[in-house]
Amino acid sequence: MEDAREELFRVGCVATTHGIGGEVKVYPTTDEPQRYKKYKEVLLKDPQERREDRCMHIEGVKFFKQMVIVKFKECETIEDAELLRGAELYVSREKAVPLQENEYYISDLIGMQVESDEGILLGVLDDVMQTGANDVYVVKQADGKEILLPAIKECVKLVDVKARHMTVHLMPGLVE
Repeated sequence: MEDAREELFRVGCVATTHGIGGEVKVYPTTDEPQRYKKYKEVLLKDPQERREDRCMHIEGVKFFKQMVIVKFKECETIEDAELLRGAELYVSREKAVPLQENEYYISDLIGMQVESDEGILLGVLDDVMQTGANDVYVVKQADGKEILLPAIKECVKLVDVKARHMTVHLMPGLVE
């Protein structure tokens, strides 16, 4: 089976400038904004294609409320920073923060076939809701209905990223 894993992960979007020295405020789209301290470079992409994709080198990172304030080596003035507004920031799979045991990138889970530990095909993993306590996997069935599965070890028994397959135990009350 073809490996459909994404090789780039979006980690943020440039919201606005910060100060006059070329810093930008970034809205993080990673579940752990502290990861920005470990990034040395990111790929800057413009969704409106006003500028070409380019590698940006991170010189400094600070945190303010829900935002990450980033200083790029290539961005020295407020005018330089203004040109980055609306751009999206990506890291490659190789440069992403390594996963711990039993952790998965959401993009690797979406589209997986999900079956019960009794061998019943339940559907395809369509979305991951991040609730705070634990993630919830949204499985879309063939009839369009959804099953919500808590991403806990009592429910999720096996995740095979390469085979694009997940085996789950249906706890009482999860399916009508």
